[in-house]
Amino acid sequence: MDFDLTKEQKYIQKAAREFAVGEFTDVALDLDINGTFPADIVKKAKALDLIGLFIPEEYGGPGLGFLEQTLVLEEFWKVDPGIGQQLSSLTFGAEEFLLYGTEEQKKKWLAPLFKGDAIMGFAITEPDAGSDTASASTTAVLDGDEWVINGSKIMIGNGTVGTFLLVFCLTDPEVTSKTGRHSIIIVETDREGYKAEAMHGKMGLRCSDTAAIYFNNVRVPADNLVGERGNGFIQLMNFFDRSRAYVSGHGLGLSQGALDMAIKHAKGRHQFGKPLAALQSTQFKIAEMAAKIEVARNTVYKAAWLIDQGKANPTLTAMAKLVACHTAVEVVDESFQIHGGYAYFNDYPIERFYRAAKVLELYEGAKEVEKIVIAREILGKY
Repeated sequence: MDFDLTKEQKYIQKAAREFAVGEFTDVALDLDINGTFPADIVKKAKALDLIGLFIPEEYGGPGLGFLEQTLVLEEFWKVDPGIGQQLSSLTFGAEEFLLYGTEEQKKKWLAPLFKGDAIMGFAITEPDAGSDTASASTTAVLDGDEWVINGSKIMIGNGTVGTFLLVFCLTDPEVTSKTGRHSIIIVETDREGYKAEAMHGKMGLRCSDTAAIYFNNVRVPADNLVGERGNGFIQLMNFFDRSRAYVSGHGLGLSQGALDMAIKHAKGRHQFGKPLAALQSTQFKIAEMAAKIEVARNTVYKAAWLIDQGKANPTLTAMAKLVACHTAVEVVDESFQIHGGYAYFNDYPIERFYRAAKVLELYEGAKEVEKIVIAREILGKY
């Protein structure tokens, strides 16, 4: 086994780090306080091919892999989780096109994400359908050569800034099996009847766009269907088996960023006549934090690498998400403790990291869902 990154991967990692430090550092706090969408940073990241790295060149993307995507997002989240989240979401759902879209759909919808102002999102969650995605009730009814969509979604990334969304819809309510009732349909946000309202008051990740969405007889062409009618649930699960790998990179970045801050503070802050770093209690904390991050990193990188080898492993990907995001919560908490009272003020980035950490165990599959996926594979039938 070769656990080292290639020269190209190291270069990409370095470029992402330099971009994040140069572009995020001076504006991150202000963007978070005001909940401002980082439009200029989005444009620059696109220009440098730092978004959607897994999308092939023939469809406008950088033509790399899920491991490279993970590496870049890890570097972004080390510096600022809010901006990192927004940049991560710009191509969120693109996997559906790659796995199930027609050639025409891939060329039509993916290329503008890189060469124009297009931004996409994936509208899945509903007020009464979170982890239980099969309960989604937003309907799409085929009327001639158009789908007519009605319903609502909540906590949707890029709902107010996106140019189009993939929408998880109930198309076949008469089907009794949960795997045959839903479909995934493209909805342009300028369609009549589409309404999005920005959701305010988020605990963290405030500069990333999050919206409540309402569909009132929204009509879209029948060929906006991605994949097969009624196959939406299976398509969604296969999407999660891939997207959770690089979302795990969010947890890695947050953890490493928090550890780096803790080390810097421990070396510079003196108590009882010596640096905090000289205290054994601090040393133990730092050692445990670093060990947890290393374990998580190896799991995440392996999960992403397997996807790039055409061997996506849903169980390992669920493990990566579970371990990396739980590690983020623990490491950020310990870093906060090392910072002491200073951490309670937003002059220190750890305050922002602390507010961002918990959502990692909630979105893209709550930690309980990941445990179910893992347990089912291990236990099998009983």
